[in-house]
Amino acid sequence: MYTLQVEDLPSYSYEDYCHWEGDWELIEGVPYSMAPAPIKIHQQLIGYLFKSIASEFDHCPECEILIDEDWKVNSHTVLKPDLSIVCGDSNPMYISKTPEVIFEVQSPSTAKHDEGLKFRLYQEEGVKYYVLVYPKELLAKIYCLENGKYKKMAECDKDAFSFECITCPFNLDFAEVFKRFRK
Repeated sequence: MYTLQVEDLPSYSYEDYCHWEGDWELIEGVPYSMAPAPIKIHQQLIGYLFKSIASEFDHCPECEILIDEDWKVNSHTVLKPDLSIVCGDSNPMYISKTPEVIFEVQSPSTAKHDEGLKFRLYQEEGVKYYVLVYPKELLAKIYCLENGKYKKMAECDKDAFSFECITCPFNLDFAEVFKRFRK
């Protein structure tokens, strides 16, 4: 009996990715179909995060806050973070420089992917802060890269967090981000 090996699977490139219809990510040559449109709270949280962070970057023309933008890590890996902060990336087509901060809003269909595979990839690629946002709990888990490994820095629900050690440090008040959704 033949057992399928990883090397038996087709490997795709960024050039292939550019021709696909729909929402995809390409990780180490393997395509991953993105889940159907997220529930409303997922999209609303991304909007509130963007709104809360954007005013902090008015003074920095080099920094971009991007929603659902392709990050071409290499020719076989293209990721699409929910929200990313990139400083000094001059490529107009896609993110070509490692983001300094990435936010991923969790849903039942993406949690395993975001907490496992993307966690590892973001860590390996040197993303300084990785924030997992949990809509059901109205909670954000913040990880900071230290000595090449992510260390959990905080779990915020009604707290503010200061993102330091990046090009443009900023504060984010999670109580403000989550207040609309508290009952």
